[in-house]
Amino acid sequence: MSELRLDGLDGLDGLDGCDVKLPPEAMTSGAPLASRDLIAPPGPALRVDDDGHAPPEVAHRSAPRRGAVDPVKALMHRHRELCERAVDPLEIAAGLEAHGVTDRTAARFRHRDVFSLAEEMYARVSRDGEESTERQPVPSAPGARRGWAVFALLPGALCAAGVAGVRLTDGQPRLMAAALGALAVALGLRAALDRGPLRAPSGTAGRTRTWTCWLIAYALLGDDLLTAGLAGGPHGLWSLAVAPVLALALSCAPAVWCAHLLSARARRKLRTSRGLADFAESMKPLILGVSALHLGALAALLALCGAVLNEPTGHAGAAALGALLLLARLLIAHGFSQAPVVALRAAALAEAAALGTVFASRLPGCSFLAAPVETIARAWGPEAVPALVCGAAALTLLVHATRTLTRASAHALPPGAT
Repeated sequence: MSELRLDGLDGLDGLDGCDVKLPPEAMTSGAPLASRDLIAPPGPALRVDDDGHAPPEVAHRSAPRRGAVDPVKALMHRHRELCERAVDPLEIAAGLEAHGVTDRTAARFRHRDVFSLAEEMYARVSRDGEESTERQPVPSAPGARRGWAVFALLPGALCAAGVAGVRLTDGQPRLMAAALGALAVALGLRAALDRGPLRAPSGTAGRTRTWTCWLIAYALLGDDLLTAGLAGGPHGLWSLAVAPVLALALSCAPAVWCAHLLSARARRKLRTSRGLADFAESMKPLILGVSALHLGALAALLALCGAVLNEPTGHAGAAALGALLLLARLLIAHGFSQAPVVALRAAALAEAAALGTVFASRLPGCSFLAAPVETIARAWGPEAVPALVCGAAALTLLVHATRTLTRASAHALPPGAT
């Protein structure tokens, strides 16, 4: 018996039922598809007798290995649908990250990061004989239809028309004008949010509709009702705060445009980032900047509407509500609906509790219930209640957004969808 070591791979096809010890250079191939983790470890040296035949215990072993496993191909099979439906490598990278593939995992496939791995997977879909030879792009959603920037102007325009109708009428016609204006604004808002970058996935928007309506109704009626309640009223009808509601309706347009800016910049950063951590760090200032930009636009609209309608311009509660609604819709549009639902529900219930405690304090022995609200209103005014409630909820969602919207998977949308 003698020991034979092969210097290369040339003769593997003719050796049936035997293990071969590969030389070191074969184990360190520089091929981009090689994976050191998935190549079989070397076996014992091949022993043959003097006639060149393998011994029986070697000849009856299991079937031979027919080459190293292609790890990228195995990964493509595992995520076959993602690869076939992707319209660019960024969508594959986002999908891999959503399935737990990190830059460290990509290193096992001989790639520096997930983006590089996604680029190879995207390129191989069209040239790999066992994969789909034709990629079908994701069908265009309603959000991809043109004209979303124009539809974003509808809520503000309809609200302005409704406010004009209320101001120019009196008695029963005023009530009809207010009802028609509210209906028109609701329909315009739905048309604006059903397309474009703030479009919510099917079935998620309805979970927040009730709480959003309550928060807007409080912005219209709540401050004056709270003031009347603290004064022992209400005594007759109380006035409506039209300016903050009009400003919120007008701010729909800058909100949609800010969301589009966030989406476009995020996809640009996906192309230039060299790793998931790099992308996450670059997204945090962008999220904060977009939120500040919208808040500044809303503050300017509040001041403008207050001056035009001759109402007080210090609407801190409306500004906090606008920030809360934008962040909630942003998270919902990117697939994170649980936190917005909780935040909006908590804010609405907190405002309802503030009003409820004021009126419940009139019961015998329950005057202490209104003490917290009275203290806040006496120190900063009745608008401080919605400002604190909505501000705390908005801050919570902002922190949540800096953790979720910094993921590549949060921006896995087809081009043109926003």
